[in-house]
Amino acid sequence: MEEVIKIEGGHLLNGKVRVSGSKNATVALIPACVLGNKPVRIYGVPEISDVDALIILLEELGVQVIREADDTLYIDPLGMENRPMNSEAVQKLRASYYFMGALLGKYGRAEIKMPGGCFLGPRPIDLHLKGFEALGAKIDYRDGCYIIEADELKGTRIFLDISSVGATINIMLAAVYAKGRTIIDNAAREPEIIDIATLLNKMGAKIHGMGTSTLVIDGVEQLGGCFHEIIPDRIEAATYVLMAAAMAEDMTIENVIPQHLDAILSKLSEIGINLEIGSDFVHVFGNDPKGELRPTEIITKPYPGFATDAQQPFTPLLTRARGQSMIRENIYGERFKHMDELRKMGANTYVRVPDGFVYGPTPLKGAKVRATDLRCGAALVIAALMADGETEIHDIYHIDRGYDNLDKKLRSLGAVIWREEVEDDPDFKQN
Repeated sequence: MEEVIKIEGGHLLNGKVRVSGSKNATVALIPACVLGNKPVRIYGVPEISDVDALIILLEELGVQVIREADDTLYIDPLGMENRPMNSEAVQKLRASYYFMGALLGKYGRAEIKMPGGCFLGPRPIDLHLKGFEALGAKIDYRDGCYIIEADELKGTRIFLDISSVGATINIMLAAVYAKGRTIIDNAAREPEIIDIATLLNKMGAKIHGMGTSTLVIDGVEQLGGCFHEIIPDRIEAATYVLMAAAMAEDMTIENVIPQHLDAILSKLSEIGINLEIGSDFVHVFGNDPKGELRPTEIITKPYPGFATDAQQPFTPLLTRARGQSMIRENIYGERFKHMDELRKMGANTYVRVPDGFVYGPTPLKGAKVRATDLRCGAALVIAALMADGETEIHDIYHIDRGYDNLDKKLRSLGAVIWREEVEDDPDFKQN
């Protein structure tokens, strides 16, 4: 048996929805907490399966973790031990690689299996490893595990060939205890990096230049504990704004930092969506869910450009645009698997990597589809809300990795969505 999400399309959305804490920040903040020697309390933790996997990993290291409330984690590393990380939980999420930097920084040694997560094409961690080597670490790969160790980490200047979010964070985690000053040039500028650096600074780190392409980390001898509230999830916010653009009469998305969504909100205005942008909310109103939109071109870029995570949820909306819309994916070449699934629902799409094309307008119809990754799942939920009839979404564990209480939030807005156990269909999985 398999649990699926079913959605009856065509129901208009109305009301308010509150965005949860950032998934992409949370999965790095939790490993960062083990760098200290005192408890850390994090507020705004989303209820997602990635957090469950990280808690398992913390407990395997001897870290005490307590869920004090629905959105609060208490993390006490006092009894922590540096053990090899080779359990199944490591392979359930890509963000487990942040323990490389955290353990290397704290103990001078990390042993960890190759991490898992959504397959979005090659996502090598060579930039992470080069950064560790620049700090003085030696790296070996044996029996599927990375072994990274250093007698002493020393600050240095590191230039990233690509402004990688993961590499920026991982090098920062390792460098907080390195002797001297570490400078990361061409560092990623995403809001999540600022949030993680803010947490570390509260713990006693000395990190400067957050939000710029040059990060400066002055090594310290010890870190303590702190209280920290996670920033709102900009991709969850974008997803609900896109849901509103697709199917809302009058809907407000709350707990938003609008400047984090500038590129997406500008693109929505360009294609013809009415928006009101407040200090911490986005209000979508006065749109015709059956009306035609203007075609557009989307080009994904590192922050503050159009987020790669948002191009998939944006795609269903383009089925309402007259003419050709183009999406150029500059970050992850495999982020077009949703196009195949949308075709099952009647979309007219074509992919020639790095470009994807949507031709419209084409009405969508309910179908049996598969969430091939997290943001593909979000795209299919939006398409299902728009579609005529019932849609059945499989492999929903991808959706649960990154969206907090999706079903509950959508039902509160008027969507008809539920979960159901169905018989496994091997033939469908192979298609």
